[in-house]
Amino acid sequence: MDSLLLTRLLSDLRSGKRSVREVARLLAAPPAESLKFATIDHHRGIRQGFPEVIFCEGKTASQVSEIAMRIARTGSIVFGTRASRVHFAAVKRKLRKARYNPVARTIAANEQLVTPRGTGTILVVTAGTSDIPVAEEALETARIMGNRTDSLFDVGVAGIHRILGQSDKLRSASVIIVVAGMEGALASVVGGLVDIPVIAVPTSVGYGANFQGISALLGMLNSCAAGVTVVNIDNGFGAGFAASLINRKRSEGA
Repeated sequence: MDSLLLTRLLSDLRSGKRSVREVARLLAAPPAESLKFATIDHHRGIRQGFPEVIFCEGKTASQVSEIAMRIARTGSIVFGTRASRVHFAAVKRKLRKARYNPVARTIAANEQLVTPRGTGTILVVTAGTSDIPVAEEALETARIMGNRTDSLFDVGVAGIHRILGQSDKLRSASVIIVVAGMEGALASVVGGLVDIPVIAVPTSVGYGANFQGISALLGMLNSCAAGVTVVNIDNGFGAGFAASLINRKRSEGA
């Protein structure tokens, strides 16, 4: 539950769309709920503006579905990352309107609760087609957090005219996420073209000396372009979340 949901519940109560008993049940949810295998932070949305997100990798399908059901029961958006089709099938049995993005490996439910939060567009750019799965994770994260999104795929520095020809789209964005493997140079190029925040995501895409993304990570950390910040290797979710917070603050300050 987050502040927007609290406002919606009270508005529904005043208009008669929800009963006092229903609103009281939702508001009575404990700050944390302990299961045998997890402790769910139901107040994370109030503190951070978005409910707890389920990292599905390493969890069983039954664990993921149980956590998802408990989050949904409080009237919150459900979002899971690094999810398999097996995870999704288990969630779908409990939350019939759940949706799966097989490229991003994300699960979303209660999407009717998504509320626009930022007035700008979050643009996600990839160096190559192989970087798209990480980019899709960032896009799904930004969308479910209430942002408009756009994308530019396969515009890396090996054919630099591809990104230079998109200067208008780059400059019209509010925040840009650059997803790149190999040497990670695209983040510096984009960072040198715009006056908005650029979040760089190194990916594990590349040959042996890429060291599963370490070369891209180090290249991005050493960017000569001011305004480029970097998240962890393959962390599309972290980039999407950070971009959403930036977009929200920029719109609130406008």
